[in-house]
Amino acid sequence: MKILSAAQIREADAYTIRHEPVSSLDLMERASQAFVDWFTSQYPYATGIKVFCGLGNNGGDGLAIARLLSQMHYQVQAFAVRHAEKTSPDFAANEERLKRLMDLRDIRAEAEIPSISEQEVVIDAIFGSGLTRPADGLAARVIEAINGSGAAVVAVDIPSGLYVDAPGSSDMPVVKATHTVTFQLPKLAFLLPQNEPYVGDWLPVDIGLHPQAIEQAQTPYHYVEEDYLRSIIRKRPKYAHKGLFGHALLVAGSHGKMGAAVLAARACLRSGVGLLTLHVPWSGYEIMQVSVPEAMCLVDTNGQFFTETGDTTAFSTVGIGPGLGTQTETAKALEKLLQRTTAPMVLDADALNLLARHPGLLTLLPPHSVLTPHPKEFERLAGFAGNDYHRLEMLRTFARRHQVVVVLKGAHTAIALPSGNVCFNIAGNPGMATGGTGDVLTGIITALAAQHYPPEQAAILGVYLHALAGDLAAQEKGYTALVASDIIEYLPRAFSRFGM
Repeated sequence: MKILSAAQIREADAYTIRHEPVSSLDLMERASQAFVDWFTSQYPYATGIKVFCGLGNNGGDGLAIARLLSQMHYQVQAFAVRHAEKTSPDFAANEERLKRLMDLRDIRAEAEIPSISEQEVVIDAIFGSGLTRPADGLAARVIEAINGSGAAVVAVDIPSGLYVDAPGSSDMPVVKATHTVTFQLPKLAFLLPQNEPYVGDWLPVDIGLHPQAIEQAQTPYHYVEEDYLRSIIRKRPKYAHKGLFGHALLVAGSHGKMGAAVLAARACLRSGVGLLTLHVPWSGYEIMQVSVPEAMCLVDTNGQFFTETGDTTAFSTVGIGPGLGTQTETAKALEKLLQRTTAPMVLDADALNLLARHPGLLTLLPPHSVLTPHPKEFERLAGFAGNDYHRLEMLRTFARRHQVVVVLKGAHTAIALPSGNVCFNIAGNPGMATGGTGDVLTGIITALAAQHYPPEQAAILGVYLHALAGDLAAQEKGYTALVASDIIEYLPRAFSRFGM
């Protein structure tokens, strides 16, 4: 699913109006009805609803929503925030329609802002996706009143005051929505951590924008859907054997951190790799043989950490990093491993920290290798980011410059491809914010890469399966009690959802 800019959203609306054809007022009615369909399913018993409308097309949506809800016998009050003199034509048309059915109350001064009860539901339709400057004056006061009310807030298309695809200042007035019902496609703003306090839970509703308008729009940003994942998944043939599914080498573990190696190895095996060889310090040999009996084990001459590597040509891919340590000897061994390996690699955790300490190693990365940093690890690699939008641009630049796939982990993990495109993940939950889940992800992606999925697909599919397994685990275990090994336990259910 594409993620479009504010300008592209306007173009898609205009294209639909011209080529369906449909009037802008009828398209607004369609969008408002889609919002109402969701709202009535979510709030079937709402006893008091206040709809705050600006004077543009987002306000026109709000007026139409108020009318439709009133016709369904909801107790609705509609307010026009008169922060300017002019209204859009579609606002004016919906204002006339609304007034035939119910009163529209004007807010022209701060004293006219109504009190809002915690038991009410607020529908925010003050500003839409076309906002280009911070809300101020009367509109800002209304936003402050909404945020201070304690009521549930549902934003129409986008929370008022939030920009679609650009950062705002920390002191900008922005509605803090409980839910955001957005039209047709997600907005980039919804996928970035800094906007979490404003967006709440969000979902797109189909308003029938012309498919060709969306198809023609060019964007580097995409939202991963299950239909795409099903299109790239490979089914196992009846006469399959282990040689068809790759041989992965996993370099992991150090004294006191063998648990990371165990998690990555178990996840790798659960993700369908044909053969798995582990390289661990000799002190971890018994741990691995007992914990992961399905894997073969190579033992480092050092008992504490990784110091040496052999020939890697027999392996389909190499994963390295979980629990590795950052000793000087380990850095030298990593350099040799990079020099000897031609297949794309998967690098995580301390392998990334070593790249950050020794940036010259970045030039040795096999093309299209997969790096899986969390935000702090990425900052060590690429430098400080002033905000999430800046970090996203740095992510794209880094992936293009080094021709690697970068998996920036988070609530909506961003997978940056060497082309400069970015795919945002659709699944996952807060329970996965616990130690070891990144090691599990490394194991999954390593297994998929070993099975000859292109690295880009291995990363996108691996991130989704990891998150889906976390969601399935959370359904039974909740968020607080979730641990990384639970994700491995639920991987079979995640794979079976795709017939794998």
